[in-house]
Amino acid sequence: MHRTQIYITQKERGSLTKLSKKTGKTKSELIREAIDKLIAEYVSVDWKQIFLSSSGIWKGRKDLPDFTLIRKDLDR
Repeated sequence: MHRTQIYITQKERGSLTKLSKKTGKTKSELIREAIDKLIAEYVSVDWKQIFLSSSGIWKGRKDLPDFTLIRKDLDR
């Protein structure tokens, strides 16, 4: 985690303090949550790329059941 200093108004500081007491979260936690929400709102996720990059992640695993047999049982 990186330390960053920010400037906030007195009103923002007071509201943040009240919210911190109400929720039991630290001011830092609340600020990080707000940043995460803002990023989620404005940064688009390339789901297609994420999906394509997950291709083959189970290939060669020996700890998984035989899905062909499971599928045959379900098809009956």
